[in-house]
Amino acid sequence: MFVPLLWAAVCGGLLMGAGFALQIQCYQCEEFQLDDCSSPEFIVNCTVNVQDTCQKEVMENSHGILYRKSCASSGACLIASAGYQSFCTPGKGNSVCISCCNTPLCNGPRTKKKGNTAAALQGHVWATPVLLMVALGTVQL
Repeated sequence: MFVPLLWAAVCGGLLMGAGFALQIQCYQCEEFQLDDCSSPEFIVNCTVNVQDTCQKEVMENSHGILYRKSCASSGACLIASAGYQSFCTPGKGNSVCISCCNTPLCNGPRTKKKGNTAAALQGHVWATPVLLMVALGTVQL
């Protein structure tokens, strides 16, 4: 599991060192809104080699479900996501969930997947703390 991640990090570092620019596109709406801002007018090009992650915040409160999306650096997004993990209680009042992803437009509308969603969620539970420790430099791959 960690070998592909390590290989991607090494290759990514070599490509960046060779002068290749890495840019991702994300959906962006800077203020919380009821619309999930996943239409073409919300697509932005993130800052090259700095903002390598798309971030999505979903807040549930008495006004309904509100969305805020943006480009972010992977480290900043992971720290924010981990910081709000205890406030992420979907379906219950006053919930705030922050998620990070690193493929183009991945913070867009939620796609329906076939299969066992519980297994997918269990995989995400361990991934966030591990990636946070890597980002903070407490663990090396």
